[in-house]
Amino acid sequence: MHDALVWQLVDSAFPTGAFAHSLGLESAWQHGEVVSRDDLRRFVEATILQAASGALPLVNAAHREPSRLAELDALNDAFLTNAVANRASRQQGRTLVASAARIWPSSGLDGIQGRIASTPNSQLPTPNLHAHAAPITGVVFATLGVPIETTQRVVLFVAARGVLSAAVRLGVTGSYDAQRLQSECAGFSATVLARYRDAGPADLAQTAPFIDILQGAHDRLYSRLFQS
Repeated sequence: MHDALVWQLVDSAFPTGAFAHSLGLESAWQHGEVVSRDDLRRFVEATILQAASGALPLVNAAHREPSRLAELDALNDAFLTNAVANRASRQQGRTLVASAARIWPSSGLDGIQGRIASTPNSQLPTPNLHAHAAPITGVVFATLGVPIETTQRVVLFVAARGVLSAAVRLGVTGSYDAQRLQSECAGFSATVLARYRDAGPADLAQTAPFIDILQGAHDRLYSRLFQS
């Protein structure tokens, strides 16, 4: 059942809302920063590294200590100073926990969903949650019994797949080449994971500031296919 659960979670049909986001690729493409296959590969690798440095530390901590969810969620909100990335993270986190709670009913998941509100209030005994994707992923996967090692690989895999899926829909590359790039980046992901496997909140870092700037300009694009 463990394998079946993981396959379901990474299936493109699982309703996490991730496919509405390009992780900054659409803006980078429209600004002429991704114009070749090599550009796209570098963008994917930068995205994998950013997922490892900016998400895995919170995923790891939330998976190991779900009781710290509110603290880690607030830290994630402070870390994501880019308004577009911050909004996308909250949208994906809310969709993930809502989908998981409907598919695998659980008092733990229901409790998290009940704490999500449009306006967080830190004065409450149990503060409402922004529901950022990284800490929510850690808690949801822990609740479902997915080992942390598998959770980490899923986070990096989904980051790469999200960019490449967006690249296909934008016409940056074709379906076959996108799959080839996904396979080529597997070794890079493994190397990055070995470095960030034990990362915690103190290790949070922004490793792709230029992509962060481009993503922040997404709302000002003349036409948009994605939300971020």
